[in-house]
Amino acid sequence: MLETFRNAWRIEDIRKKIIYTLIMLLVYRLGSFVPIPFVDVNVIQEIVKKGGEGLLGFFNTLSGGALENFTIFAMSITPYINATIIMQLLTVAIPRLEQLAKEGEEGRKKIAQYSRYATIILAFLQAFGITYGLAHQALVYKNIFVYLFVALTLTAGTAFLMWLGEQITEKGIGNGISLMIFVNIVSRAPGQIFRLVVASVQGAINWLYLPFITVFMVLLIAGVIFIDMGQRRVPVQYSKRVVGRKMYGGQSTHIPMKVNQAGVIPVIFASVILSFPATLIKFINHPVAQKIADSLRWGSNLNLVLYIILIILFSYFYTAIQFDPFQIAGNIKKYGGFIPGLRPGKPTAEYLGKVTSRLTTVGAFSLAFIAVFPLILERITQVQITFTGTGLIIVVGVVLETVKQIESQMLMRSYRGFMK
Repeated sequence: MLETFRNAWRIEDIRKKIIYTLIMLLVYRLGSFVPIPFVDVNVIQEIVKKGGEGLLGFFNTLSGGALENFTIFAMSITPYINATIIMQLLTVAIPRLEQLAKEGEEGRKKIAQYSRYATIILAFLQAFGITYGLAHQALVYKNIFVYLFVALTLTAGTAFLMWLGEQITEKGIGNGISLMIFVNIVSRAPGQIFRLVVASVQGAINWLYLPFITVFMVLLIAGVIFIDMGQRRVPVQYSKRVVGRKMYGGQSTHIPMKVNQAGVIPVIFASVILSFPATLIKFINHPVAQKIADSLRWGSNLNLVLYIILIILFSYFYTAIQFDPFQIAGNIKKYGGFIPGLRPGKPTAEYLGKVTSRLTTVGAFSLAFIAVFPLILERITQVQITFTGTGLIIVVGVVLETVKQIESQMLMRSYRGFMK
């Protein structure tokens, strides 16, 4: 990876893209420290701290601490992610959107435009909900104009981040949205590591746990890379066909089917769904409610079991939405291809469905283990782990994706130089 970055830095146009990306990310981090007027930050920090590692803690991690400081980027890019996922689900349910998705680049641009509109709507609703619900106690002046001002400021911050992410994707290196989430998670790591070292020096925790945790986290990172890059290559043979005076086809290729096709989406969905009721119940001052909140708290036995079940279910659900074996089989048949030993059409679709099901089983259980293992390790050692399973999967996935994009751009540049 370091060799790839070193070689890319020597190439002028790629170096400019890397510098542009770093500048945009710096602008993003600077904006994360710009506070919103009329808000008492100390009150917000107490509320987020009371929320613990539930929903508020999860969103605070994704925002890089901007939520607890209630800055203009407090909502981060979460509304855009939600809007994108909703549009993906609607693409399967609504025929018009499904048709747009099949129309190539123009159709994708149209869907992206709808996603932007949906982001603004979701951002304003979420911003008004946060202002009225979370920040109500922290507002210095409580009137409709202040509520609207704070909500519109939060919405404008998310809109700016959406534009910033698209600019990084278009003019920089890597996916802008993913890189911003990556920066948010990584930005909190130095402070957490420093607190961990100080606690071990002061004797608050056993210092012998530190090398033990480090080794297991390195092994976990290796596991994330293995699962992320793992794939099953299904061979496809294309028969020769004559079009006019030219002969096409006759080559062998393969379909790369990833072990974890759903990515980090199942972990995020499971985290939000589990954290939402626990966070709401915590603010109800009743013994029964507090008992329920305690049983659902992050890292409890019931929480871990439900967490594993939801990750597995969402892995199957999201993979089923992303990968349609009948559509793939139809495209293979359309262009004169076939899987050796199978007839085109329904037998091919059934075979692809069976392969997908087996891969999803491996990917889902592996994803659940990676997400839950840091929580189990935290319970055993009584030491707060710097990276959660969700954060680890996101960080490793973004790094691998960015390196692949750099390598592909370097390869394209080499081909252009060869053609010249």
